[in-house]
Amino acid sequence: MSPTDAAHRLVEVSGAEALYLLEGSSSGRLVYPHRGAPALRPAAHVLAHGHLVVRAPVPGAALRQGGAPVAYHVDAWPTAAGKGAGWSLTVSGPAELLTDRDEVAHYRRTLTGWIHGPHDTLVRLLPQSVTGFRLSPAGPRP
Repeated sequence: MSPTDAAHRLVEVSGAEALYLLEGSSSGRLVYPHRGAPALRPAAHVLAHGHLVVRAPVPGAALRQGGAPVAYHVDAWPTAAGKGAGWSLTVSGPAELLTDRDEVAHYRRTLTGWIHGPHDTLVRLLPQSVTGFRLSPAGPRP
């Protein structure tokens, strides 16, 4: 590697920037408790009224207890050619199943589901922690 090759460094993003990145994306991964261990599923999301609404193939029983702690992870990485900067963020907090018929109908229309059937679940997450970092070029090495 030559001294002019671009290395990368991790730069922590503020909560406001993390929410901006989250709002500009549409899919991620929901991490939730399942049979005593963390489980991870692909998901679609939207940030609405201070909450993160997530549609994921999750057994509803895993989140039946209101306020179950979950995490949601979203990222975007440079292309294979290494162009551009990447970022990664995690939102965590209590979650609850959406049960209001009108709300459920709205989000089923506006959020793409991964599967249809009994495990096509809508979850509302109240972000209590939003953390993330940006992968940025570090510039030339000395």
